[in-house]
Amino acid sequence: MDREDLIRLRRVRDLIDREYAEPLDVPRLAREALMSVGHFQRSFKEAFGETPYSWLMTRRVERAMALLRFGDQSVTDVCMAVGFTSLGSFSARFTELVGQTPSEYRASDHGQLVGIPGCYVKHATRPTRGAADRTRSGSEKRDDGGAS
Repeated sequence: MDREDLIRLRRVRDLIDREYAEPLDVPRLAREALMSVGHFQRSFKEAFGETPYSWLMTRRVERAMALLRFGDQSVTDVCMAVGFTSLGSFSARFTELVGQTPSEYRASDHGQLVGIPGCYVKHATRPTRGAADRTRSGSEKRDDGGAS
C-alpha cells in the first residue's frame, strides 16, 4: 500500500472515531478516502485489521461501555447516543463484542477503573470480536467440570 493511500485511510479512520454517532456508510467513507468502495474496504482491512464497518461498530460499543459504566442514561438512550437506530441491533452487537448484555455490563462492578486515566481504561476495556464465545466457552467448561 502506498503512503498516500495510508494517509487517506488514517484520515477516514479518524473521521469514524470523531463522528461515530453520526450515520456513516461505507460509500461515503470510500469517497472521503478517494477510493472505490471495494478498494477502500480491502485497503482499510489490510491497514487496520478490520473492516470499516466493524471499526465503526467497535467504536460505538466502546463509547457505549463508557456511558454505561458511569452514566445515568437508560440503555435505550445510550443506544441512540452512540449512533445505533435499533435497540435489538445494539444489544446483539454489544453482547457479541463484550460478552455481556448492556444491562449486565451496567450492573457489573466497575470500581476498579475509578482513578485510572481514561486512555488506559479505553485500552483495557476495548471490546474485541469473540468475547461472547470466550465467555460462553468458560462457562461451558465449568458446567462440564461440575457434571463429571
